[in-house]
Amino acid sequence: MKVFLYPNLGKTNCGEYTVEACNVLRSCGIEYSVSEKYKEVFADVHGMNFGSTEECMDNADIIIAIGGDGTILKCAGRASKLKTPILGINCGRLGFMASLEHSQLHLLRNLTDGNYTISRRMMLKASASGGEEIYTALNDVVVSRSDDCKISDFEVIKDDQTVSLLRANGVIFSTATGATAYSMSAGGPIIEPEMECIEFTQICPHSLFARSMIFKSDSQITVRCHTADNAHVHLNVDGNIVYRLSDGDEINISRADESLDIIDISGGSFFSSVNSKLMRPLKDTEG
Repeated sequence: MKVFLYPNLGKTNCGEYTVEACNVLRSCGIEYSVSEKYKEVFADVHGMNFGSTEECMDNADIIIAIGGDGTILKCAGRASKLKTPILGINCGRLGFMASLEHSQLHLLRNLTDGNYTISRRMMLKASASGGEEIYTALNDVVVSRSDDCKISDFEVIKDDQTVSLLRANGVIFSTATGATAYSMSAGGPIIEPEMECIEFTQICPHSLFARSMIFKSDSQITVRCHTADNAHVHLNVDGNIVYRLSDGDEINISRADESLDIIDISGGSFFSSVNSKLMRPLKDTEG
């Protein structure tokens, strides 16, 4: 078995946890590699292989992302195209997609005997009118105002039927995986991550009545943007601004052809994770 390690060294103690993970993998006879840009950092790690990120990913049976959910997002696109599963090790605060906390690295031994489960996650694709590129998202596709735009009007069309005309700072279309990210912060519901659906949530709507909507997974969604005074809005995919939109531009959103396999090696349920990571501050204040 070959494993590619994808660490986010900007996270506290990530380098240390990466070395610990290598020690466990080596004890199990699993080969491991990391990007050659970290050669100086991990030069003393016994058995470490180095290469380009693309080459190492292409040859890996499993990708281990060490950091947080953002680290998983960064390698999700290529992993989904390669159909290579990702195992996340959380070095951050929340980490809903990460299966392991840094204190559970000994469980990496379960990789050798297949003692783990796979969670298949639906993804989205988006394209902009006038643009040729198709963007893939694991979490969400967001259309939001830019610095030169105070508020915008959005028309949301599903399967050729207008479902919403609204004035807001933006609109979020998330997968079930992304329901615990930006969408939740904007008031959207929590959804079991393996559900296949598209969640629509408004950002700071100028309305007394604003509710999230859940669309079926095969929905074809168009967002039409209306801005004034030559202002612009941005297309954000998994937190990255990828396109600048003007008045009248459209975004097309639908289910992606690819999906992502996430390894659960600790056996923890999604709801226990939500309970411990989202409800803990409330419990700590209870008398």
